[in-house]
Amino acid sequence: MSRLTVRKTYKLFIGGAFPRSESGRSYVVTSPKGDFLANASRASRKDARDAVSAARKAFPGWSAATPYNRGQILYRVAEMLEGRRAQFAEEIGGAKRGALDHVDAAIDRLVWYAGWSDKITAVRGSANPVAGPYFNLSSPEPTGVVAVIAPADPLLGLISVVAPVIVTGNTAVVVASEPSPLASITLAEVLATSDLPGGVVNILTGHQAEIAPWLAAHMDVNGLDLTGVMDADLALRCEQEAAENLKRVLRPGEEDWGADPGIGRMTTFLETKTVWHPAGI
Repeated sequence: MSRLTVRKTYKLFIGGAFPRSESGRSYVVTSPKGDFLANASRASRKDARDAVSAARKAFPGWSAATPYNRGQILYRVAEMLEGRRAQFAEEIGGAKRGALDHVDAAIDRLVWYAGWSDKITAVRGSANPVAGPYFNLSSPEPTGVVAVIAPADPLLGLISVVAPVIVTGNTAVVVASEPSPLASITLAEVLATSDLPGGVVNILTGHQAEIAPWLAAHMDVNGLDLTGVMDADLALRCEQEAAENLKRVLRPGEEDWGADPGIGRMTTFLETKTVWHPAGI
């Protein structure tokens, strides 16, 4: 007896759950050759607001977790990605060997950032020399809720912009690659079944031009990563909207996702807290 194939439904990822867009809309995702792949949810402004609320709710607990614990959780995500290499390679498409290499690079990138979780404070913090009987200590702290416009690279690029945001204690609202969103939602399934608390990462699929300016203007979003915005007019509009409440903004530019990422993306969304304390006699 023949049976119908159970086709996968690609939804949003908000607060650890997988809702459909409240608008009921979707859009067609096609392969580079134009073949139909799936219908992805098209997020609305209301979905973006819900994602920001979920990220803000998750922020106190996630930022208070020890850096070592955050690193363990990112490593756990890498472990689960390793177990689903073939599935991700299939969704990325292209030559099988090249797709597997791409997934392996994404896994390695997660492990790399996991290793930085309890080291970034030592690199960015300092004991400052002052003239007086005081200790003056500076240490980095997470900015808060960061909106990330993901690049077209469906997995390595996505992880390369999300991992540095969350490993330092921020929470994220991610607008997935518009033409290639499927791997983003599959990654959300990995996040949902790992030890990552709900709301730390929220993933929206849909049109950048509709969601990005709304997130840029949202007064409860503290940082904005515009890496995936390739339209210069849209990037400018987002920067102007973000200026209303002085968000930290990472501007778009050409990226080589295979290169050493450095620590720039981690430090962009960190604040520096300086404490003065009288020296004992």
